[in-house]
Amino acid sequence: MKAMVLHKTGPVEENPLHLSEVPLPEPGEGEMLIKVRACGVCHTDLHTVEGELELPRLPIIPGHQVVGTVEDFGPGVSSLNIGDRVGVPWLASTCGRCEFCKRGLENLCPDIRFTGYHVDGGYAEYAVAREAFAYPIPEVFGDIEAAPLLCAGIIGFRALRLSEVRPGQRLGLFGFGGSAHIAIQVARYWGCRVYVFTRSRVHQSLATELGAEWVGRAGDVPPARVHSAVIFAPAGSLVLDALKVLEKGGTIALAAIYMTPIPQVDYPLVYDERTVRSVTASTREDAHDLIRYASEIPIRTHVQPFPLEEANGVLQMLDRSEIDGAAVLSI
Repeated sequence: MKAMVLHKTGPVEENPLHLSEVPLPEPGEGEMLIKVRACGVCHTDLHTVEGELELPRLPIIPGHQVVGTVEDFGPGVSSLNIGDRVGVPWLASTCGRCEFCKRGLENLCPDIRFTGYHVDGGYAEYAVAREAFAYPIPEVFGDIEAAPLLCAGIIGFRALRLSEVRPGQRLGLFGFGGSAHIAIQVARYWGCRVYVFTRSRVHQSLATELGAEWVGRAGDVPPARVHSAVIFAPAGSLVLDALKVLEKGGTIALAAIYMTPIPQVDYPLVYDERTVRSVTASTREDAHDLIRYASEIPIRTHVQPFPLEEANGVLQMLDRSEIDGAAVLSI
């Protein structure tokens, strides 16, 4: 099968992914073989390819927003049939036995494994995934439209939860790419008033189209303080910008898996019981709930499709903030 393989990390401008012919993977116990139809391109893929995240193995096939159909399965698969359409997200497996798994915090499992990071992902014609960590895709979504839901959507949804925003409150979103353009639709569905901070005029226009009450750049003064905020961009300096506009008792959720250093914070900025917290991966509950909300709203994903072999160029566009909404490889 064809796949975009990473053998050595490096600057994305040097095209580190190579189109290769690799053996078809075989599903093991509780696993299924998926014929990939689409795979979303995520900032985490960019951090992986450039080596900003330490990789547990090389070579690796990136990609963790996988949509495809079941082609075959190993022993122990009971809920899926050949031809079923499924989605495979970042979370590939957990141990199910540790204290975190037992407390409903499987995203903190010490033996957690991720798609496109520990195991080969969806920048390929086929992929293998565990049955327990794959999700039926509602018919309301096409393959390409569904792909961003599987990471951008799920992580954005968990970030909203951890920001503790409530209906009717003001929510600040910093950065407006693939994840934020889904999160705003959930927040508006919940009745939140959304302020968006982004430097891109294209992203500002999309935010307005999707219901943002105010748009501006980080550092601008919004009409009122926000009760909660989510930072999607991997820039530590945005934490200070968000704290400056955060209401007393408010919470900032950091949704980036990688972030540049956060500058020194003067105590008055965090006084009045303001909270800054990270968002670490997601749980299967997050995935199930996001997919349910996506059908109810229904969420409208803004996608730009590209061929598999253009993955390097797509990552370069993502690095330059040139993607309107979310990029998806059509396979």
